[in-house]
Amino acid sequence: MKITDYFAKSLGQTLVSFEVLPPLKGGSMADIFNTLDPLMEFKPPFIDVTYHREEFVYNKRPSGYYEKFAIRKRPGTVGICASIMHRYGIDAIPHLICGGFSVEETENALIDLNFLGINNVLALRGDARQFEDKFIPETDGHKYAVDLVKQINDMNHGIYLDSNIEKGTPTEFCIGVAGYPEKHFEAPNYSQDIEYLKQKIDAGASYIVTQMFFDNKKFFTFRDACLKAGITVPIVPGLKPITKKYQLTSIPRKFFINFPEDLVNELLKVEDKDVKTLGIEWCINQCKELKTEGVPCLHFYTMGDVDTTYKIVEKI
Repeated sequence: MKITDYFAKSLGQTLVSFEVLPPLKGGSMADIFNTLDPLMEFKPPFIDVTYHREEFVYNKRPSGYYEKFAIRKRPGTVGICASIMHRYGIDAIPHLICGGFSVEETENALIDLNFLGINNVLALRGDARQFEDKFIPETDGHKYAVDLVKQINDMNHGIYLDSNIEKGTPTEFCIGVAGYPEKHFEAPNYSQDIEYLKQKIDAGASYIVTQMFFDNKKFFTFRDACLKAGITVPIVPGLKPITKKYQLTSIPRKFFINFPEDLVNELLKVEDKDVKTLGIEWCINQCKELKTEGVPCLHFYTMGDVDTTYKIVEKI
């Protein structure tokens, strides 16, 4: 079923969904199942599975020189989606990124997903590689997420890269995209970031999942700005509790978001061992307010921390 159909059929009820990371190469599906098994109690209609592009590592040679190798540390997104759908009988949403793919490889990946009956995707540009100061697309790959959305939408209309294909079978992908309540760090300003988001919706995207945030006012401002710009698709807030004090600096540095002053002041007062409890309570209150405001779904970035996610969801 398309993700937007779940929202339409929820009759105003706020759903919950979860996002998981593929295990590191050499890991097993047991890691995913151990995370998801307890969370199935909350009847999520879908699970997101992230995708991670290749990274470069440098191995020292006997000569003393370093040789560069490309490796993919977290493979298996498509296989994990298929396993989740088989085990739990719910939809799985693979993240599809621009980085590391040519347009032909993207098309082939979409064909495979279609054959597997996976017809929901989250279309993302993806991050720059480690040690690269900006995103560099693959040769003959997409530079922006909007171009990826356009390619997927073309396939939904039976249009493939090979111009010799006539009457190609249309796919039925429901396309999600990312939104940034506090602005994407590369956007020149907030208004332009909203315009970039509208371009993705106009290109064929059907819903939005936001970057994590800790101040609901930021989300409501974002939602209102989207509506003013003519964006009327469902907007799903992405949530993650703070659990360790060092995240006060690591999360803003990595994700380019701010913590509200009230939260920071409270966290600085408590011992390290009490940070998780405070973070959970803060997230619970966020969720309750968001539900009151009628959001279609609460999307939790589990980061493998099933116990923390469980404690939050059971209270809302």
